[in-house]
Amino acid sequence: MGTLANLWQNHRTLVVFVMILIIVIPFLIFYLRKARNEHPKGLIAAALSNMGERFGYYIMNAVLVLFICSKFGISDETSGLIFGVFYFLIYVLALPGGIIADRTQNYKRTIITGIIVMALGYGLLSIPVFSQGGGMGWPFILAMIALLLIACGNGLFKGNLQAIVGQLYDDFEAEAAKKGPEALAQAKEKRDSGFQIFYVFINIGGVIAPFVAPIIRDWWLKTKDLVYNADLPRLCHKFIMGTMEGNDMTNLTALSQNYSGAAENLSGFCENYLQVYNTGVHYSFIVSVLAMLISLAIFIAVRHKLPNPVKKVKAEAQTVSAAEIQADAKEIKQRMAALYAVLGIAVFFWLSFHQNAQSLSIFARDFVDTSALPPEILQFINPFFVIVLTPIVMWIFAALARKGKEVSTPKKIALGMFIAACAYIFLIVIASVHNYPSGNEFKALPEAEKMAMKTGPWVMIVTYFFLTVAELFISPLGLSFVSKIAPRHMVGMCQGLWLSATAIGNLLIFLGVRMLNAFPHQWMTWGVFAVICLVSMGIMLGMLKWLERVAK
Repeated sequence: MGTLANLWQNHRTLVVFVMILIIVIPFLIFYLRKARNEHPKGLIAAALSNMGERFGYYIMNAVLVLFICSKFGISDETSGLIFGVFYFLIYVLALPGGIIADRTQNYKRTIITGIIVMALGYGLLSIPVFSQGGGMGWPFILAMIALLLIACGNGLFKGNLQAIVGQLYDDFEAEAAKKGPEALAQAKEKRDSGFQIFYVFINIGGVIAPFVAPIIRDWWLKTKDLVYNADLPRLCHKFIMGTMEGNDMTNLTALSQNYSGAAENLSGFCENYLQVYNTGVHYSFIVSVLAMLISLAIFIAVRHKLPNPVKKVKAEAQTVSAAEIQADAKEIKQRMAALYAVLGIAVFFWLSFHQNAQSLSIFARDFVDTSALPPEILQFINPFFVIVLTPIVMWIFAALARKGKEVSTPKKIALGMFIAACAYIFLIVIASVHNYPSGNEFKALPEAEKMAMKTGPWVMIVTYFFLTVAELFISPLGLSFVSKIAPRHMVGMCQGLWLSATAIGNLLIFLGVRMLNAFPHQWMTWGVFAVICLVSMGIMLGMLKWLERVAK
């Protein structure tokens, strides 16, 4: 027992990581078997390629907001704005990425180019360069160029791979149609669950990735006889820049007193701590580069198993007359109107959901006791729940379908908005019970008083549980909905439009950090997001019959 206690005490992050792997592996085997036995053959190939790319992406995503703060000494609000713009570009560039693939008639080459460009971006991020005397300088410009490359590469990759998955199910249903109406109906039922399986593989990478940067960072700190502390980077930057206020000096002195020589040369200690701390994070991006190369190797190896949507469209174009195209114009217009309606709801969902990398990360850093685990690692909870809960959600939907009570995709999206609202209603209760002030007011309190007010990690677990269930009702099913109603000659562009809606929501996520730090009472911030989700649910329910009719 003593050995186990020491292992937990000295290697908590690594122990939790191994435990998560042990739990996740059986689920991975389950999804592989289900995809192989019940779905198109190319699904596993596409999912594995996407899993590698997402693993590299989520290594960076888990730490980016906090890393920008710790590296450049900028405020939570500015870091949140940078992250929001980056997140916007990640998704909005999928629209030109889809158009490029549609027009060049080469989805696969576009995807390969995207992976290579992303690898270059992560490579730049992995270089530990610092401005002389601290601050931003040219290393900040280099970091922004790296993020731009990642966003451009993602735009070429993400939507086009999803378009190929949609084509897999178009082909799957076409083959089933040859066997009769019953076989076709069964094949159509597989599309939603197929996109859920594809989505799970994204999250298998996501559940492991948040551990990488903290493990490498903490290892690098240990080699220099330092230890991780979430408050030290902010306090060190304030000391160097001469902007300390309130209890900042007292807190910095208390946190640095365990290091020999820190009291005599506090400036040297702060500069050294920041450089070592951020160098460890830089080194973690090397793993992102390796993940991109693995994803590239997988995709190149399996691309012959994947369909090319454009080839099928060209074949069909030769057999469709001008009169038939004109007759279909009205249906295409209705389909696009339905798509835009769902995209409008998606904007508000992603604005609320992607607070996990913004205000919820800041909340975890400041208001949650993270002495056992760094706040970045708490982001593993969401993808972990995706993996564990997806079979349950799939089983519920399948059971309802067998009883003749199938829930339509638009109705699932409306339910998802309600469940997302429940996450923020829960946080309203927590913030009210603890009487949490604004983030800026909280950070100014003495260290002992802050520790007494902090809540446990269980709050994040419950919050992410609700948000994950909502995500399972909206994100993979939204992809499925787009693949159902997208006109055949616009499949890449329509997937890009879905991701563009996500981009608009992401552009606005910085508002969460601003509200968290500015509103006098924290519950007000969570109240805004609860109202957004409930209003979106009401609008979706109002359009339900129309959307169900168009999607048939």
